[in-house]
Amino acid sequence: MANIGNVITREDFLLKIWGYDYEGETRTVDVHIASLRNKLKSAGENIKTVRNLGYKLGEI
Repeated sequence: MANIGNVITREDFLLKIWGYDYEGETRTVDVHIASLRNKLKSAGENIKTVRNLGYKLGEI
């Protein structure tokens, strides 16, 4: 995976995944990340929150 260890901002998620530049709250990303963590169970612990920036994926 190319982005392991790199911080991906909430804005990057919105642009790259949903394909638009969102002007409002980025809470949408937070909700989806929480859902992914729940579905991945213990593997979801590798998705790390970088406060006030976004998320990064740790080593799998």
